[in-house]
This record gives sequence, structure tokens and C-alpha cells, in this order.
Amino acid sequence: MPDMLMMRHGEAAPGYPDQARRLTPHGELEAEKMARWLAERIAAGELPVPRVYASPYARAQQTAQTLCDALKTSLETLDFITPDDSPGAVSDWLLEQPEGAPIMLVSHMPLVGELAGLLVEGSPAQGVGFPTAAIAELEADVWAAGCAQLKRFTQPSQL
Repeated sequence: MPDMLMMRHGEAAPGYPDQARRLTPHGELEAEKMARWLAERIAAGELPVPRVYASPYARAQQTAQTLCDALKTSLETLDFITPDDSPGAVSDWLLEQPEGAPIMLVSHMPLVGELAGLLVEGSPAQGVGFPTAAIAELEADVWAAGCAQLKRFTQPSQL
């Protein structure tokens, strides 16, 4: 089972300020599709209910709330998972988390791509491209550079 899931928010409308950009109707549908898919996997016993954390930006909050509603869990906000935050700081935070339910981070590019690159390949420069609402599932014994395995990568167009 994955220890961590990382999701990029659904498609967002242009606008200013960046933090206030909301999901488009298409982005809302992407988030709903991925939420249903996760809920089905949880109901089938394939995945435990994750602890869901999101960036404070509106589009990530909307995406994460859609997930939380489908999974019947609560949402917590992390101020350090916004688009240009440090993947190293997120990795350090992961190291401090207790064992238990998997963690799900709902965030943005380039952070999700750089964090996946750091954890799997050992370098944020080896980042992974994340289409909107895509979910990467990672496993690791230790959340340090190069110590994780990418177990699954799913985007809405595959469902």
C-alpha cells in the first residue's frame, strides 16, 4: 500500500492573485472523478483512508474538499506546500509524521513534480510532469532523497 499520495489540483481558471484562482467546471469534474476512483479503491479495501492535507490556495482547497467529501474525512491545510515551496521542507515534514494512515498532499506544480523527483530520483530537477488532478502513489521506508518508489501514477483521462 502506498505511504503517500500526491495530487495536483484540478484545472484552474486564470486570474490574479494566484492564491485566489478557483477550479474551472472541467477542474471540478476532474476532482470529482479522482475522488470517486479513490473512494471505490477504499471501499474495495485496496487503500486505507488517507490523512488529507492541502495548500491554502483556493484551487487546492476546492480539490481537496471534493476528496474529503467523497472519502468522509477531514481536511488540514499546510502553508508550506504552495507552488514554489521547497520540496526539501516537505520531505523533512514527512520524516516527522507518525506511522499510520497514508498521507495525501493536494498541491501544485512545480512542487508536486519536484517533490516526486526528490523522493524517487534523489533530485528535484528529475521532476515528474503532473497533469491536472493526477495522483502519484509513493512508498518509502524513509522519506529522504532517492528513497521512495513510485508505485502508481493515475490521471483523470485514464479513468
